[in-house]
Amino acid sequence: METTDVVIAGAGPTGLMLACELRLAGVRVELVDGLPARTGESRAGGIHARSMEILEARGLLDRLVPQGRIMQAGHFGGLALDFSDFETRQPHMLAVLQSIIERELDGRAGELGTEVRWSSPVIGFQQDALGIEVEIGGPAPRRIRAAYLVGCDGGRSSVRKLAGIAFDGTDATATGMIADVELTDPPAQPFFAHRSGAGDFSVVQFQPGWYRLVVQRHDLVLPRGTELTFDEFRTHFTELAGTDFGMHSPRWVTHYGDAARQADRYRSGRVFLAGDAAHIHYPAGGQGQNLGIQDAVNLGWKLAAVLNGNAADTLLDTYESERHPIAARVLKNTRAQTALMRPGAHTDALRETMSDLIAMDQVRKRLGLMITALDIRYDTKCDHPLAGRRIPDADLTTATGPTRTAALQRTARPILLALNGTDVPNVTAWTNRIDIVTAGTSRWTVPELGEITPPAAVLIRPDGYIAWATDDSDTTGLTDALTDWIGAA
Repeated sequence: METTDVVIAGAGPTGLMLACELRLAGVRVELVDGLPARTGESRAGGIHARSMEILEARGLLDRLVPQGRIMQAGHFGGLALDFSDFETRQPHMLAVLQSIIERELDGRAGELGTEVRWSSPVIGFQQDALGIEVEIGGPAPRRIRAAYLVGCDGGRSSVRKLAGIAFDGTDATATGMIADVELTDPPAQPFFAHRSGAGDFSVVQFQPGWYRLVVQRHDLVLPRGTELTFDEFRTHFTELAGTDFGMHSPRWVTHYGDAARQADRYRSGRVFLAGDAAHIHYPAGGQGQNLGIQDAVNLGWKLAAVLNGNAADTLLDTYESERHPIAARVLKNTRAQTALMRPGAHTDALRETMSDLIAMDQVRKRLGLMITALDIRYDTKCDHPLAGRRIPDADLTTATGPTRTAALQRTARPILLALNGTDVPNVTAWTNRIDIVTAGTSRWTVPELGEITPPAAVLIRPDGYIAWATDDSDTTGLTDALTDWIGAA
């Protein structure tokens, strides 16, 4: 029987990101997928600021930017949200296809020593106190003994079903349709969520020569598994847009609904869920792929800490306590956005009211920081205003030269950062498990806090969130933070 540390089911962005995180920490990974090969299809079409920060911290963002397009604004229910003044180095959205992200993450996983085994669905498992035995089907059935199994295998997750985890929520009430095509007579300007009749439509150019067309029909529900032909898509699009813009040569046609469901728990013993296996929702605001990538980064370092003997198993329970509320919030806001996109005079009045509200900076930032995930603050025992927030990508001056906090996070290790002449706190019992950095820095800008004086010292988790901070030489709570997040002395 084969053995490994973690079996990951599903080689989409979530599974690939998790594999990369685990391999950075030296954890053995078996990455399997039931599909025969990568399809090249792309439901998701972009990433937001927090995901870009995470990818920058791992040295991956530069691979994606040349293959995408910077967009200064996002939206909430089709109402534009300006991100340009957000407190981040990435105050925009990067329009880049899911297939490109998968290709780059796949390449990085390969560099770290992990490749996808295709035609390898998880068809069963048995777990005990010491591990889990995973049964793989397909043309070459086999069994793998591991410490943990993570289901990143999509909304119809086999792992979730085998684990008996409930997936409750609301059924679909509308249908979205996508076609990637070439246009003989493209519009002079892109359309985005242009409302018309029984729905709305969009025309967005992703790369020279071809376009993504989207139709949202609020008077139609197509059951999952129903095939949508190109001619049917063209009929729906033309009905709403009044023209087909000469669409031809379709690369891909698909549809989706606005069903919103969430796993009632993210862990069942040695089984975890991440990405669409844990939550599905309407792709309003472009949050789904980002949510999965961030699930993976939250779970990855915690699994590694336990597997490497540094932390207790209870650390893994914080994955659900931190990430479940974030996904619940996304389901809530996507339901609200769907309501804002429905046709009719009542919705017209609601949209006009919301437009007036979004023109107010406080509302715009509240919605925009939620969509971009820049406002996330996890619970910690530390009461410092920065505790639980993501570390800003600040400029630093070290003994070896200038750098940034993002560059310190390449290896996904915890960091104790002492700033502006502060003496490094005594953490002798943890020095083999954390990186200790002393640096100078200027004032920081932080979402919801604005410009602040940097702390004297911070403890940064491998996922880029602050576990502890102090403004002076008082290190009260540091030992507790190290024990809780890094492991006992």
